[in-house]
Amino acid sequence: MRILLTLAVIATLGSAFTLYAVNYETRAIAEDVKRKVRAIEKAQHDISILKAERAHLARPERIAKYARELGLVPAKRGQFAGYSEPDPLKPQSMK
Repeated sequence: MRILLTLAVIATLGSAFTLYAVNYETRAIAEDVKRKVRAIEKAQHDISILKAERAHLARPERIAKYARELGLVPAKRGQFAGYSEPDPLKPQSMK
């Protein structure tokens, strides 16, 4: 009976230490998850800011101003090649 009681106490103490270790590890993992979630939220916020900046910089009236300064003019209809026409920049094979 005494051996059984001793084994039960040792098993109880072992379980308590194991539970403490698992609890400590779980808290560390939870903190790591929270840190990564915050990093993801910050990255998503940064992405939304960058998209807004890109939309602001890509406004047609802003680009048109710089195009006029460079002397560029809008493309004319005849400057575009259709799909049935050969690519003028691609060398044609000799047949």
